[in-house]
Amino acid sequence: MSETGCRIDVWLWRARFAKTRALAAAMVERGVVRLTHNGLQARLDKASRAVHVGDTLVFALGGRLMELTVEAFGERRGPAEEARALYTLRQPLG
Repeated sequence: MSETGCRIDVWLWRARFAKTRALAAAMVERGVVRLTHNGLQARLDKASRAVHVGDTLVFALGGRLMELTVEAFGERRGPAEEARALYTLRQPLG
């Protein structure tokens, strides 16, 4: 994408919410990821949709509902400590 946006499947993979990019894309295409951007909430249905710094994501993972804010995009899928720097967990909802 660009410096202002990143594909949602790439971001979920880099932030270690999915083991592979294909699994991240499948998660998005199943409609389980909701994105709030500029105050508007949308259920994402395509892995090519962009996520931006400051956006809020809500999705189910391992039986828990996660709400987080995107803080950075990252350059690679690094270690867990690096991945945690990509988001701020707002609250586990479930």
